[in-house]
Amino acid sequence: MPVITGLELSYFLILGALVVTAAAAVHMPGDLTAVIILSVFSVLSTVVFALLQAVDVAMAEAVIGAGFMTALFVTAIGKTRRSAGGKR
Repeated sequence: MPVITGLELSYFLILGALVVTAAAAVHMPGDLTAVIILSVFSVLSTVVFALLQAVDVAMAEAVIGAGFMTALFVTAIGKTRRSAGGKR
């Protein structure tokens, strides 16, 4: 019977958390909540890439995925809610 090391266990836990956050983001009723959960997904992806020693990919994912895309989505949600509220 193979022995699972601590590093393998951390991979399984993080990959399981990725699946849970992806499913949660799809099923969230609110847009802003889904964007925040997708940001958590991106941070977990960054950790996976760093554990796999792909530091350049991890840095790109952290900057683009967790930083820029989250800010872009939050700004877009804020602007569409304000414009939709102004027309009613």
